[in-house]
Amino acid sequence: MNDIVMWAEVAAFIGGGLAMGFGAIGAAVGEGYAAANANAAISRNPEVSGDVFKTMLVGQAVAESAAIFALVVAMLLVFAKVDDTATWMTVTVFLSSGLCMGLGAIGSGIGSGFPAGAACEGTARQPAMGGRLVTNMLIGSAVCQTPAIFALVVSFILMFTNFSDRPVNPTWAAILGAGLASGLGAIGSGLGGGLVAQASCEGVARKPEAAGTLTNVMLLGQAVTQTTAIYGMLVSFILMFKAFDPAGTTLAPAMALLSAGICMGIGAIGPGVGEGFAAQSAVGWIARNENATAELTRTMLVGQAVAESTGIYALVVALVLIFVV
Repeated sequence: MNDIVMWAEVAAFIGGGLAMGFGAIGAAVGEGYAAANANAAISRNPEVSGDVFKTMLVGQAVAESAAIFALVVAMLLVFAKVDDTATWMTVTVFLSSGLCMGLGAIGSGIGSGFPAGAACEGTARQPAMGGRLVTNMLIGSAVCQTPAIFALVVSFILMFTNFSDRPVNPTWAAILGAGLASGLGAIGSGLGGGLVAQASCEGVARKPEAAGTLTNVMLLGQAVTQTTAIYGMLVSFILMFKAFDPAGTTLAPAMALLSAGICMGIGAIGPGVGEGFAAQSAVGWIARNENATAELTRTMLVGQAVAESTGIYALVVALVLIFVV
């Protein structure tokens, strides 16, 4: 066995461990949050314990999907066939795909738990609205899973694309940066989307007649929270598919590409969460005063746009690192 094959096998095992290890964090936290709220709901209204229990299980099932994505990637890596055609690029691909999926599952798992918990509490307060609450929870939770799906797509592209015809340096850094951009970039959007969906479920329980308005504003607010995850995926695609000139033994070009991925990934976390706070508040207050929907929605969008600016700064610096430096 030559050294490259050995290191490729090592990287596949480490990548699989990273995918499942990080990927288990968010779903477990989200599911636990849903169960904790279900207990509180049953304590408040034991007569609807059956409906609350079913709502909890449905919500937990959605939160679990982010961990299942991580499990799929982990199994593909652990049982990946490594033969003599493996290159040093193979080593980087295995590590990057594992990191991407593992980190990318954290925010979606936690975020999906927020609406599940709120739907359980709402079912105890408004048993007649149980069906509407579950529908609202499923819509909000589905949007929360979007960043994890972005990370899954990037992980698959990394694993199933042949990078062997690219120069090892600086492509190894571009591949690693691609995984970090989508993986880290998914955290904030998953969390932020969950905050908005939580407020919407609480609002439907508080004011059932405003359910349609609350769902619409929830989707609008969640759409904005997802934008920084899209920036992360965009930078990943550029890093994966742009042809880079060979850099020999020079490290600077490689570090610029790796830094671009780190910059966009970390830079997307704050805006995703911050925009979630803005939309969470707007949706929550619409449930108290539906007549102020237009003013609250306008304030939400302006506030989210300002919060978005920091993510745009990170995107600009990442693009400068890729195309200019």
